[in-house]
Amino acid sequence: MTEMVRKVMLSRAVRTMQDLFPVEYNFYPRSWILPEEFPLFVAEVRMMKESDPSWKPTFIVKPDGGCQGDGIYLIKDPSDVRLAGSLQSRPAVVQEYICKPLLVDKLKFDIRLYVLLKSLEPLEIYIAKDGLSRFCTEPYQEPTLKNLHQVFMHLTNYSLNIHSGNFIHSDNVNTGSKRTFSSILCRLSSRGADVKKVWSDIISLVIKTIIALTPELKVYYQSDIPAGKPGPTCFQILGFDILLMKNLKPMLLEVNANPSMRIEHEQELSPGVFENVPSPVDEEVKVAVIRDTLRLVDPHKKKRKDTQSQTSEHVSETREDLLDAGPAGGPEYETSKNPEAALPSLCLKQVFPKYAKQFNYLRLVDRVAALFIRFLGVKGTTKLGPTGFRTFIRNCKLSNSNFSMASVDILYIDITRRWNSMGFDHKESVTFLAGMCLQAFVEAFFCLAQKKYKSLPLHEQVASLIDFCEYHLAALDEKRLLCGRGVVERRGAAVTCPTDGLEVTPALHAPLLNRTAAAGKLADCRSHRYPAAVSPGAGRD
Repeated sequence: MTEMVRKVMLSRAVRTMQDLFPVEYNFYPRSWILPEEFPLFVAEVRMMKESDPSWKPTFIVKPDGGCQGDGIYLIKDPSDVRLAGSLQSRPAVVQEYICKPLLVDKLKFDIRLYVLLKSLEPLEIYIAKDGLSRFCTEPYQEPTLKNLHQVFMHLTNYSLNIHSGNFIHSDNVNTGSKRTFSSILCRLSSRGADVKKVWSDIISLVIKTIIALTPELKVYYQSDIPAGKPGPTCFQILGFDILLMKNLKPMLLEVNANPSMRIEHEQELSPGVFENVPSPVDEEVKVAVIRDTLRLVDPHKKKRKDTQSQTSEHVSETREDLLDAGPAGGPEYETSKNPEAALPSLCLKQVFPKYAKQFNYLRLVDRVAALFIRFLGVKGTTKLGPTGFRTFIRNCKLSNSNFSMASVDILYIDITRRWNSMGFDHKESVTFLAGMCLQAFVEAFFCLAQKKYKSLPLHEQVASLIDFCEYHLAALDEKRLLCGRGVVERRGAAVTCPTDGLEVTPALHAPLLNRTAAAGKLADCRSHRYPAAVSPGAGRD
């Protein structure tokens, strides 16, 4: 997870989704990865300036592994990027700077929201009902050459602004340099803003971002978690940093895999002498997030529920007796049987799968990742070798007279070599040489989709090719299932007991039983997607 939300990896994942669904993913600023895309950055900025001479952009450069505002700076022109030295060993992302943020008390601020990723398969996401609003400590002005370096005006990072003489520690969650997000929403509501829409847009942003991240996570998950282990085996609390624009549109700044859970801050009593002081705003938000995360992921909860359900009749009868006895006995009995009875209601709100129907159409790369994982072969690997790629092409019936297996090999080598060159150190380059990573496979898959379905938009091209591949793989699984059953039946007919002549039929092999789901999927494909058993995409080749 830490690797996936680094600035370069996050930008690549979101950019893939922006290629497929540009409107749905317009909440992430236009980004370029340095140093590999520096020439592209220069060319695109020049082209945009030529098409619109009035465009006066500002860009923000963020080191890939940076945190707490370390190494971030603003520029007005690509020539101002600090290419020498650190950028070669420490890549960065450069983004369009959001020049018109929403201001409160003339100050720029961002929002830290806590998101619980409870499960990958099935995907389960919760969002905390409150978050933190972290303020700059100098009144905001749109960036100019004179104020570009004023970090207390432009950067909202708490770890930076706490060193400002204007930083205000407050015991009130509605004031100071760090406040609750709910206090900001109340203030917006009093001005007539539609805060329900703001929350709805933020929930949409969070779900879409996690959908962009899950394909790669699933590849690593299957390589690390033992096969056949039931249920979710891990969870993660993420910190989403979001900026509200002047028109109340939320924009994603970054995602933190290890958000700070401190509920205190340091206060200087005398020069060089500090003490830790409780922070009411941190305590109000973070304690609830930790408490409710533990309640949701408690592995013993299901066992307790099963035990309680077995004694439900006894509990209901006893409750009636206790209610007759008055209020003194009731709560005591309830608390002893249900430890959560005395806890506040959950501050974490489930947003997925609750809103799955609205977002499932975006999960195309998830389905591409499932194909990638199927052909990985060796358990524990995250790279697809040339044999695995050729098997994918062959099993999905993607080679033909216009696209030979020699062309398949060339495609594999070209894309894998290009991703090889993106390794930022020797170790990473060696890792890439071991095979094709998921991102390279996705690029190859998009290329194949564009060759096969030329007249469609990219997301329809990709969806059509996924359907095509899933159809042929389901047919292959059904064929193997039927062949396997035939072999077992022949073996069963041939096996007899030498002592009394009784026939013995061996049990079906377990893997064959597991393929029944694939056969069902093929039936669904035929009956719903492709009437009269017409192969998908036959009319669009």
